[in-house]
Amino acid sequence: MSLKGKTAIITGSNSGIGLGVAHELARAGADVVLNSFTDTDEDHKLAEDLGREHGVTARYIKADMSKGEECRHLIEAAGACDILVNNAGIQHVAPIDEFPAEKWDAIIAINLSSAFHTTAAGLPMMRKAGWGRVVNIASAHGLTASPYKSAYISAKHGIVGMTKTVALETAKEPITANAICPGYVLTPLVESQIPDTAKKYDMSEEEVKEKVILERQPSKEFATVEQIGGTAVFLCSDAAAQITGTTISVDGGWTAL
Repeated sequence: MSLKGKTAIITGSNSGIGLGVAHELARAGADVVLNSFTDTDEDHKLAEDLGREHGVTARYIKADMSKGEECRHLIEAAGACDILVNNAGIQHVAPIDEFPAEKWDAIIAINLSSAFHTTAAGLPMMRKAGWGRVVNIASAHGLTASPYKSAYISAKHGIVGMTKTVALETAKEPITANAICPGYVLTPLVESQIPDTAKKYDMSEEEVKEKVILERQPSKEFATVEQIGGTAVFLCSDAAAQITGTTISVDGGWTAL
């Protein structure tokens, strides 16, 4: 499946899952737009390097996903939106009666409301082009829950619900909307936390991975950013043209429990 000629916008994509998805879409031939809330030389070089590696056009556009008008401006500034990957997200952990209101507001804005704004701005472009794919990066926590993550879980459940709504609204068009629900993914951020967690629990790093971080992931293996990206590429393929309004779990069996 070649995505040559398609433009993919991936929010929150200067690292981690977002960057991994961008690489896999570019590998499949799509031109890509990277995004985050910073605007550094490194951000723009990241896009240049990605484009050179895969032989596609790659740009970096700054937009703060906590602000609706900037979410919409991102899509407008890109000029085209055939594939929209809503990936931007943050996390905060605390009991609900101690959860800071400003953290709740930020998580809902970045993890959920941003996807509403980008999708609302992107769908008219997809309709004009006669083809489109909305791929929302939800989470295993979009299908189940854990304590102390009320905002994140509410947002991810919301993303799954919004995905279904977009799918129904576009069901008779050549546009699909689906959510990928990863479990724990091995990103640079997760990797950097392993040594400190090992010290905290007086465990080896391997024990921390299996018994602490991957406690709820039956495979006891991390998913990779390449696997998440590969799933996104599949959802953009002709083989997935009748897959819409659903979730695809990449969680090592977590949600099978």
